[in-house]
Amino acid sequence: MKEKMNIRRLAISAIAGVALAAGSTAAKAEKTITLAAFADYTGPYADIMPLLQGSRDKAVEWWNDTVGKEMGVSLKLKIYDTRYDTAQTASLWPGIKSELNPPAIFGLGGPDVAALQQRLPDDKVPSLMGTAAYGFAWKENPWILNPRATYAHEASAFLQWYAKQKGGAVKVGLVGSEASPAYVDMIKGVEAFAEQSSDVEVAGVLLTTVQPADLTSQVRRLVKKGAEVMVIQTNTSMVVAVKRALQALGRSDIPVMTSSHNGLPASGRALGDVKQMEGDFEAYGMAIPSPESVEAYNFYNMLKDKYGLNVPWNVLSVQGIAQTLFVVKTLEKTIKRVGADNVTGEEVRKTLMTEKIASEEIHGFYSSLSFNEGGPFPTEGMSINIGTIKDGKYAVATTEVPVPAIEKW
Repeated sequence: MKEKMNIRRLAISAIAGVALAAGSTAAKAEKTITLAAFADYTGPYADIMPLLQGSRDKAVEWWNDTVGKEMGVSLKLKIYDTRYDTAQTASLWPGIKSELNPPAIFGLGGPDVAALQQRLPDDKVPSLMGTAAYGFAWKENPWILNPRATYAHEASAFLQWYAKQKGGAVKVGLVGSEASPAYVDMIKGVEAFAEQSSDVEVAGVLLTTVQPADLTSQVRRLVKKGAEVMVIQTNTSMVVAVKRALQALGRSDIPVMTSSHNGLPASGRALGDVKQMEGDFEAYGMAIPSPESVEAYNFYNMLKDKYGLNVPWNVLSVQGIAQTLFVVKTLEKTIKRVGADNVTGEEVRKTLMTEKIASEEIHGFYSSLSFNEGGPFPTEGMSINIGTIKDGKYAVATTEVPVPAIEKW
C-alpha cells in the first residue's frame, strides 16, 4: 500500500512538473512588444491608408505566427492617427511616450519627421520609416531611419534616366506645397540636383494647397516655360489636379512622375480609371509591384493565401509590407542580441548601426541596408525602380536605376 502511494506521489509530481514547464513556455510566449504605428485616416492620405495599414497588419501577423512564435515574442501595433500633420504629431507624442515607451515607431512621413527629429534622440526611441528620407533630416547621429534615399534622390535618378531616354537634357515642372516640410524639401532637393546636373533643368515650381481643386492656369504657365515632365511626390489630390489640367490643355505628351505613396494605381483610381495615367511613371527605391519582382511577389502571395491579405499587389502593399519587414527584422536581430526582455529603443537603433540587413532577409522588398551614424539612410548602393502605365496596364519601365550623388541642400 505504501509503495502504491509513493508511485502515486511520483506520478502527481511528474504531472505537476509537466504543467509547470508548460506554464513556463506559455509565459514565454506571452511576451508582447508594443510599437506605436503612425497613420493618417483623416488627412491627405486617408484614401490609401487602409491599404497601407492592412499590409502592415498582415505582415506583423505572419511574423508573430512564425518567427515571433519561435522566439516567444508577440509584436503588437497601436495605431495613432496623426492626420499627416506636424502639430498633431507633436501633440500626440508625449502621451504616446508616456503610455507605451515603445522601443520603435512605425513612422509615416514628413510631418512626424519634422515633429520628432529633435525629440527622439532625448527620448531614445527610433522611428523606422517606410518612406524615402528628407533633406532636413540628413544629419549625423539619426534617430529617424529610412530604408530609402531622399525623395529628391529618387526623383533625380528618374530624371537622369528620362533624359537618357529622350537623348538630351529634360525640363521638369515641380509640383508641391508649403503645407508640409517634406513637400518643400522634395522640391529643394531636385533643384539642388538640377544645379549640379547637365541633364536636368527646372522649368518652374508650382506651389499649391494640399488638396487643390483646379490647377489649369498654373500648369499652363509651367507648360509655357517648357516643362516636359511633371514631378509630383506629394499626394494623389495633386496628381489628379495636374492630370486634369494637362488633359484640359491637350498635353498628353507631358508625363507625370509620382512616388510610391501617390503612385499610379492610387492616382488612377482617384481619376476614375488607371488608363488615364497612360505613359506616366512612378519611381521609388522599393520592389516594383510586378511578378518580375519574384521574391517579393511570392511573399505577397503567401500573405494573401495564408493570412487573408486583402490588398492588391501595388505600391501600397509593397510599401506596407516592406516597412514591416524592415521593422521586424531589426527587432528580431535585436532580440537575438540582447534578449526579448532587454529590447529598448537604444538597442534597436544600435542593431541598425552595427548589423547589415541583407536584401534576402527582407524578401527582396529593399536592397541590402547598411546604416551608419552619418545620416538617416544608407548612402551607398541605393537604386530605384520605375513603373509605368502601358496600353492601359501597369508595367515595368526599368529596374535598378542608380541613385546619383547629391550634395546636401
